[in-house]
Amino acid sequence: MRSLHASFRHARPEQLAEALQHARAHTLALFECAAAAGLDAAIRVPQLRSLNPPLWELGRAAWFAEWFVLREATSSHPADAEPNALLSKGDDWFDANTVPHAARWNLDLPSPGALKTYCHEVLDRVLDQLSRCGGSDTELYPYRLALAHEDMQGEAMLSSLQTLGVPVPPELARDEPSWPQQSEIGFPGGTLQMGSQGGGGFVFDNELQPHACYVPPFRIDSALVSNAQYADFVADGGYERRQFWSAAGNAWLMRQERSAPRYWQRDAGDGMRGRAQDIFWRTMRFGHLATLAGPEPVRHISLFEAQAYCAWAERRLPTEAEWEYAALSGHPAFRWGSLWEWTATPFEPYPGFAAGPWREYSAPHFATHQVLRGASFATPSRLGSARFRNFHLPGRDDIFAGLRTCSW
Repeated sequence: MRSLHASFRHARPEQLAEALQHARAHTLALFECAAAAGLDAAIRVPQLRSLNPPLWELGRAAWFAEWFVLREATSSHPADAEPNALLSKGDDWFDANTVPHAARWNLDLPSPGALKTYCHEVLDRVLDQLSRCGGSDTELYPYRLALAHEDMQGEAMLSSLQTLGVPVPPELARDEPSWPQQSEIGFPGGTLQMGSQGGGGFVFDNELQPHACYVPPFRIDSALVSNAQYADFVADGGYERRQFWSAAGNAWLMRQERSAPRYWQRDAGDGMRGRAQDIFWRTMRFGHLATLAGPEPVRHISLFEAQAYCAWAERRLPTEAEWEYAALSGHPAFRWGSLWEWTATPFEPYPGFAAGPWREYSAPHFATHQVLRGASFATPSRLGSARFRNFHLPGRDDIFAGLRTCSW
């Protein structure tokens, strides 16, 4: 189980200083991987909806910290920050509210060297200001927000490098060395206090307000569905048997022309053997063809694929309330943190929701996105929380996501 002791939510100034430096070093290391592959220029980056040009991501990370910390923005509204910016056109380049996604490939951005200098300058000023900051949650909120943003952006950048087939050093991939055996855990259910209480550390707006939720008794897998288990679904014609797929899932499947998970490749060599004895599987990991390990949790799965697997296995996805109940139970067999996990719950506001200073973080995605819970190997441990609500469109299979199942 992932340790939560180093959570950024209650980090003190000295802890935040160390974490901010670590996050910036990670961002720069990921950018260097992209640059080594020639992707530091937007013109050489494929224009995909699931990613941004790495040079834009680099500048955005520093700009966000400058906006909320150095420019003392009260919100992400363009008029709610001090006007004195380090880059005269920084807002024109990096404000995601005013720069459409497609336009990010055509910006007259500074050179990589100039933007790296900007990153160092912003961090130095943030750390200097933090050293003179008080210790209240209100005073530390913008620093914690900037850290959370850069940590989330770092995971998105690593996902983009996987999408683009860019090699990364092993310490950046941070794969799990081993995987637990799967069993089923029964929970008695009861009333769960969902959400986080404001005023006691950092809280994301979609975690508010705390509210009671009754969870009926349920049984849930202790570990995620493995490659071997999912290969049985594939070998049994899971992608051809449309009765396992929802209407939306069938439409997605037709657009993808998919017969196996993203990055899986059939191979006659020594890869993981599927149930059909003449099928072997390998997978692409950061530009390298790798053996697909049977016990490893299956990754890069869309919600539609997760739902189809569950229908085939006569199982179901857990609700986010069930997942949170299990994660907070402290049960030693319930393991999480290697991959994000799709749930059966659409992303909706909790009762009494109000948008936070980063106004666009949650509200625009209600009703269209699906909740994922947990964390992935690419998520810094300080960001992990059993109450964290991740969310993505149902068709996203580029993210580091898998699934676990519940019995009916």
